[in-house]
Amino acid sequence: MSKSMRKRYSTALEEEYPDEIIIKIGEKETVYRKKMSLRYGENPHQPAAFYYPVDVDLNLGDLKILKTGKGGLSMTNLEDINNSLRIVSYFEDPACAVMKHVNPSGVAARNHQEQELESVYKLARDCDSLAAFGSVVGFNSTVDTTTAEEIMSTYVEAVVAPDYEDGCMEHFNKKKNFRVIQVPNLEYGSRYIGDPLSPLDFSVQMDGSIILQAPLLTKIKGSSDLKFVTDREPTDQELKDLLFSWYVCMNVRSNGVVLSKENATIGIGTGQQDRVTAIELAIDKAKMRGHTEKIEGAVLASDGFFPFRDNIDPLGENGVSACIQPGGSIRDKEVIDACNEYGIAMALTEERCFRHF
Repeated sequence: MSKSMRKRYSTALEEEYPDEIIIKIGEKETVYRKKMSLRYGENPHQPAAFYYPVDVDLNLGDLKILKTGKGGLSMTNLEDINNSLRIVSYFEDPACAVMKHVNPSGVAARNHQEQELESVYKLARDCDSLAAFGSVVGFNSTVDTTTAEEIMSTYVEAVVAPDYEDGCMEHFNKKKNFRVIQVPNLEYGSRYIGDPLSPLDFSVQMDGSIILQAPLLTKIKGSSDLKFVTDREPTDQELKDLLFSWYVCMNVRSNGVVLSKENATIGIGTGQQDRVTAIELAIDKAKMRGHTEKIEGAVLASDGFFPFRDNIDPLGENGVSACIQPGGSIRDKEVIDACNEYGIAMALTEERCFRHF
């Protein structure tokens, strides 16, 4: 790579966007104020700036940069920060999401009270240690010094958390380009249908036309919101893993599936045009990354329904013991029968969670 191109990756690009933007939808007017210029957008030749809504309880918009690194945050850094916090906000126990290109390469949440945050982080990172190179790491709890030291043992671009213990910065300062972000108010985000703060999603098309839609929220708050349709119902641990996997799957690019065990992902299949390949990818990645033994007894979440039993056969053949999916296929009975053949417990959410960010 030429020196000039290498320099562009770390050099902030000047932008000339206004200090405020006003968006009016019906009678409601929202003022967005510029929080900061970004290093650049998705690529080094795209200027970018970050805005927050005025007079709203903020989480991401209230972020504090404790360490900027060289050139500050890019748009991709910020999107990874945002999506990592979306994921970990679903969990009451300490959780970690490791992000690459807005998708999680690995996620974990504490599975038992004795489990330390460092262990949670390592499970998330090592789900796919290859993809975790150059990642953004997000937490829903205070980062301790032991975890901070472990974060710095590999190449990570940025970390975001509600807070950090004294002494963490000593580890973070060892790499000049490392970025440290604090977002203290995760409780202000929207997760479930009916939550008070539910900002609209904007999608800008090629000619400047826009699509408005309601945000993706879920009705699934616990096991009582699921429908169990197979002969065998999930065990307590499987149920815990199913809910964990569903919340992660809500933040994976479609077609997406998430393979998990004991509150940690072991394989993620994302961005595929067919669901069979997404399932095979998750299983194959689990094997390639050293998790073959964990597949037996693992669970799988799917963001869309299983259209045929060919979605179930790879699960049964590899020992996956439970799955969660929206349901709604005209062949639901065929899919349920296939699960029963393998002894797989299946839960239906009766809602879809496609994401095409």
